Amino acid sequence: MLEHLHVKNLVVVEDLSVEFKSGMTVVTGETGAGKSILIQALSLVAGGRSDSSLVRKGASKAEIVATFRLNLGTELQTFLEGLDLENESESECILRRVIASDGRSRSYVNGSNVPLSTLKDIGSFLIDMHGQNEHQLLLRANHHRLLLDDYAGTQKQCEEVNNIVNNYQAVKNEVEDSQNNNSLLAAQKDLMSHQLNELIQAEMTQDELDNIEDDYKISTNANELVEKISKIIDCLDNESGVNNVLIESENIINQSKELDSRLDTIHSLLESAQLQVQEGIYDLTDYLGKISSQEDNSVELSSRINELHDLGRKHNCQIQGLLEVQSALQENLNRLGSSSDKMDELLLAQSKLEKEYYAKSKLLSAERVIASKSLSKEVTSLMQKLGMPGSEITFSINSSEGSVRLNGMEEIIILTKTNAGQDFKPLGKVASGGELSRISLALSVITSKTELTPSVVFDEVDVGISGSVAEIVGQMLKKLSNRYQIICVTHLAQVAAQGQDHMKVVKTQKNGSTFTQVASLSPKERTDEVARILGGIKISDKTRIAAEEMINSSS
Repeated sequence: MLEHLHVKNLVVVEDLSVEFKSGMTVVTGETGAGKSILIQALSLVAGGRSDSSLVRKGASKAEIVATFRLNLGTELQTFLEGLDLENESESECILRRVIASDGRSRSYVNGSNVPLSTLKDIGSFLIDMHGQNEHQLLLRANHHRLLLDDYAGTQKQCEEVNNIVNNYQAVKNEVEDSQNNNSLLAAQKDLMSHQLNELIQAEMTQDELDNIEDDYKISTNANELVEKISKIIDCLDNESGVNNVLIESENIINQSKELDSRLDTIHSLLESAQLQVQEGIYDLTDYLGKISSQEDNSVELSSRINELHDLGRKHNCQIQGLLEVQSALQENLNRLGSSSDKMDELLLAQSKLEKEYYAKSKLLSAERVIASKSLSKEVTSLMQKLGMPGSEITFSINSSEGSVRLNGMEEIIILTKTNAGQDFKPLGKVASGGELSRISLALSVITSKTELTPSVVFDEVDVGISGSVAEIVGQMLKKLSNRYQIICVTHLAQVAAQGQDHMKVVKTQKNGSTFTQVASLSPKERTDEVARILGGIKISDKTRIAAEEMINSSS
């Protein structure tokens, strides 16, 4: 359950801390006081959408922190452990959301930074939100399916069906693309075969491609290189050359080190230098031999380079990349050559996915039909208790096997009749605004994900309700609070009187700025607040007595 909520710099809230208790907590306040701020804060900390307009004017960021107490051995604890997000105190989970003034936000679970999607997943385990505009959602057919799947627990099955549909559509698109391109395949194959044969006939090696331009440059400058290299070798290896000087010096120092051992290091240096000079002479001699063999090769190399450059221009690449082009052409030809086999594989995959779709969808449909009967019965019973005698709802589930489609084979629509003897019709055609509110409230109570979420929030879902029906709504919410923590924002005295804890939202203005605060009411303050809701700003003794009776009768 939710134990503590801390809100800072959110819209008109500067700094607010609220302690929550178990049972039913009601939240009231005058119109415009900011009752929705609490709901908005809870929605944000549970992964709801945010933007920069939520940050209080003049602040750099808004921050919401919610602390929940967990029951041991819950599915959420297993989920947190799997993500390495468990708290040191296993019975506590802390959610935090920070929204910067530029609109960016950061999410934290038990002090660890997490993606918003993870915060949303974890929030769904902890709190179930029911907004004051949910009755408007009832006019959207897709919302009817969501309600049914939520009640039936078939969300995962629906997701599995949708994954199959997405895979099916991807394969189907590939099949259609392949079929559309068949007329182009023959021409593409002929062109690529010609290009590949041209490259193969060039008989290239990567070593040749990497070195031919350097070889050509050497061959055209061979005479100059022979002359210079020969001169270097002569300087190093003639009678008075460096090599002989180093050999003679090494011999002398070798004899001298017998007189002074400190000459060992110098001897090693001279010995190393002589060996390196000797290696240089060997390498230069070898290089000279190679250059000499290329002196008359420049014409042949020039012709070969022109041939390779022509191929490079044709394929828009450097000559060093010609073999890569050749390999790519070969792979493309192989792919085109096996296109008929690929088409057979695609058609087989498409057929397999289609069969899998219908098998999974039929199972999903069967569970939806069973759940819809139970849900219709429960909601109908509750609607009649909410002052709608003779009213009923039912789920119209029309299956179609004509196409593979998202969310299963059926169209799901809630039908209702608000009086006995009427025919079932779509909600929007027969239900008034007040009736829609009561139907929405009944659905909200029945479909609350109470097996997963210990805290359920109702944000003025009692709109359009009054009188004895309002008292029934309050009693119904209080009864629900025997098993779950209920937080209810309300404008009805009959509902407010049922709360075990009562909070009031107050808006004040100071120095041209607006501030919202939340206060937990004492018994006397609670009586005054219920009386205010009943009778307005001026509270008479009779109104106060009526409020006391209303509160006492709910105990």
